Amino acid sequence: MTESDAPALAVFDLDGTLTWRDTLLPFLAGYVARNPSKLLRLWRLPGALLGYIFGGRDRGLLKSQLIKIAMGGDSRNAIDAWADSFVRSLNPKHVFRQAALTILEAHRRSGDRLVLLSASPDLYVPRIGQLLAFDLTICTEVAWRGERLDGALQTPNRRGEEKLRCLQWLRSQCPGYSISAYGNSASDLVHLKSVERPMLVNGNYVARRRAARLGVPVGGWL
Repeated sequence: MTESDAPALAVFDLDGTLTWRDTLLPFLAGYVARNPSKLLRLWRLPGALLGYIFGGRDRGLLKSQLIKIAMGGDSRNAIDAWADSFVRSLNPKHVFRQAALTILEAHRRSGDRLVLLSASPDLYVPRIGQLLAFDLTICTEVAWRGERLDGALQTPNRRGEEKLRCLQWLRSQCPGYSISAYGNSASDLVHLKSVERPMLVNGNYVARRRAARLGVPVGGWL
């Protein structure tokens, strides 16, 4: 078997890698706009932001608090309906980087197994995975109380070391597979440096400097 014939995984980050920008805030803001009574909860937002700044900058906790403010306690049906509408509204030309979609399709044509690995929540990310025909989606999971959204994180925030743990799990499920992985942030370098074919794309200055020190190739997708 030649190297090109060997089984392979292609692992893509979502926000800033496949997309031009963050997806969580538009998802939450759109839900609030659709349900104006939620505006009454926004008084809790400054406290959540101050807690993040002065309380250790826990991104997972902040994510959970933002979700709770926007939609905590709401029904699964209501949230699923918005998630369906939100993902249907994503215009590929405006939301997704065209170069990223080209690379994604090149991996698909090569027969690679496609994995979407995102810190954004499972309230909508699996639907994006379906939209882009990924074979597997791994993302941060959010807790429910029956049919009502709790908003606490049911898994660790899938960022940094947690993405590396997910990648290690993938290796255990796909022994013998080589891995290509793409991410855009300095925190993605934790798992990128562990794969056979990493690439930091669209990274800021700090991320590019760290990538250079680690020997991780750097690129830019438009």
